[in-house]
Amino acid sequence: MLESPDPSALFARYTALVSEGGTRRARDAAAQLGVPEALLVDAKRAGGEARRLRPDPERGFAPVLEALPGVGDIMSLTRNEACVHERHGRFEALSFEGGAGLVLGPEIDLRLFLNRWASGFAVREQVASGDRISLQFFDATGTAIQKIYATDATDRTAFDALIETWEMPAEAAAAAPLTVEPATPARPDRPDSAVDTAALRADWAAMQDTHEFFGMLRRHDVGRQQALRLADPAFATPLAPGAETRLLEGAAAAGLPIMVFVGNAGTIQIHTGPVATIRPHGPWINVLDPRFNLHLRTDAVAGAWVVRKPTSDGIVTSVELFDDTGFCVCMFFGARKPGQPEREDWRALVAGLEDPVPA
Repeated sequence: MLESPDPSALFARYTALVSEGGTRRARDAAAQLGVPEALLVDAKRAGGEARRLRPDPERGFAPVLEALPGVGDIMSLTRNEACVHERHGRFEALSFEGGAGLVLGPEIDLRLFLNRWASGFAVREQVASGDRISLQFFDATGTAIQKIYATDATDRTAFDALIETWEMPAEAAAAAPLTVEPATPARPDRPDSAVDTAALRADWAAMQDTHEFFGMLRRHDVGRQQALRLADPAFATPLAPGAETRLLEGAAAAGLPIMVFVGNAGTIQIHTGPVATIRPHGPWINVLDPRFNLHLRTDAVAGAWVVRKPTSDGIVTSVELFDDTGFCVCMFFGARKPGQPEREDWRALVAGLEDPVPA
């Protein structure tokens, strides 16, 4: 357990940073102050900008999420170090079992790992456009795993009532001050020479469903990117730098509906549909559509792969992006439903990414 700074002292440091012209953005300010973001958000309670949420003793934050259908349209944000995924829509078709949850609405599509959700807050910030209200959830290391923002289309009365219902009483918050844990380094992959590559390739070729891939990695005790490197080249091909930009631009030009997966320790968020407005800005490539935004740091993409998995519906093709730690920061698929074969125009777009990049 890391020693947490005194919240009042941390808030004073934050206000001094802002008064000196520093950023108000909690993630960036926390990095400048050398603390996890959750601790800074918790310290903002001293200035009335944040209210801590109470998890249900048995179900964690699931009941908070179950109240979200009643607030109407929101913006749901999932991010990791290299990629930010923002989707507008309604929370619909929620289900929970143990520590896992699903949101399967036509716009908000989430996979939730609630046993990783350690703390939550309601945050009210002053921005150029006025009050910005959000629910923000963090893992045990104090890293943000999900944020849910009210929009102009949100029922603010219902959103405020949700916060009132789930706010942690001040005495309870005082009795259980927020603490964070140090991040656990990822376990390094075994040496390639220790992997039975022939068995791995045979299991890969025998897959009937994309979800079998994770079990295959566990059985063979291989990392995800390590498996791609050891796979039959018919199933995994490395791509040249810039593949993510060419993919997004190609999908936009063709009006091709795609699926975009971005995740972290606690959440995976999925966009399904076309992308239209693709804009580079510095190291970022951005999708700037009315209901979907994606912000991807191209300089944080250390490896990109085309991955093909056999299924009962035929081959399913993805483009997967990895950072320099081997973490998969973003995945792209052609839009499809289970039981449907993969789109030929998606396959053609991906095949074009495998062609040599003109000098």
